[in-house]
Amino acid sequence: MADSSFDIVSKLDRQEVDNALSQAAREIATRFDFKGTGASIEWKGEKAIEITASADDRASAVLSVFQDKLIKRNQSLKILDASDPRQSGQVSKIDITLKEGITSEDAKKISKLIRDEGPKGVKAQVQGEELRVSSKKRDDLQAVQQLVKSQDYDFAVQFTNYR
Repeated sequence: MADSSFDIVSKLDRQEVDNALSQAAREIATRFDFKGTGASIEWKGEKAIEITASADDRASAVLSVFQDKLIKRNQSLKILDASDPRQSGQVSKIDITLKEGITSEDAKKISKLIRDEGPKGVKAQVQGEELRVSSKKRDDLQAVQQLVKSQDYDFAVQFTNYR
């Protein structure tokens, strides 16, 4: 019998993020407390979003609306790397970078955790920006998934290619 395996990845669903951004933009355009504040949220390139408003607190409120929309679409807030509000002329801006992929240091942390605390006979190997976990027993793989989920990493974690 061949080994069972799965991949630990950190990916974002661009379509869901785009939908959340569109919904947030629509809500900002219609909400009374945003009238006359010049509040907006829009894409700035492939992996960046920019929020602009007339004041820092309004820009933070726009970020909060966007985060609510992401949560409703089952997206982790760990994919966002938002800067503090900064003044740019007459407006306040917040730059958001979308994080994707597991760095080699983070992958090493996860594989060390699996080696030290996971069931015996489970192997973890780094493959680029993801981690392949394999074992003879599927129950061991499920135990590893629970172990990784219980950790609080600063990046989103998903499990794919369960075979």
